[in-house]
Amino acid sequence: MLANVIIVAVVAAFVVVGVKRIVGTATGKRDCCSGDAKEAGRSFRPVTIDDTDESHYPYHADLTISGMHCDNCARNVTNALDSVEGTWARVDLGTRTAHVLSKEPIDQAAYRDVVGQAGYRVIGVAE
Repeated sequence: MLANVIIVAVVAAFVVVGVKRIVGTATGKRDCCSGDAKEAGRSFRPVTIDDTDESHYPYHADLTISGMHCDNCARNVTNALDSVEGTWARVDLGTRTAHVLSKEPIDQAAYRDVVGQAGYRVIGVAE
């Protein structure tokens, strides 16, 4: 009888911890990968890029991004960068870089800002 009570208590504890992690991740208060508390970052909605002709984007830069750990992180960085008017970004999680195409001259400050809003950090830029 006591063994059953202990087992139920342990299972209940795991359920509580799991639910807290899911809620924390869904609300953006916890990192999606480790479950650790993270800097306040917002989730960006997907942006549909209507113009996918690369010749229309004469400016480009490769941004090195710190803090990306999974496909969800890469997707949020892509969405953040795509939210900048006239920008089309492709993120490579393996190299932790974002290849940014732009119709206007590269605005490093704007890209650093929007990536920061998403909860990540630009640690290098190559134009």
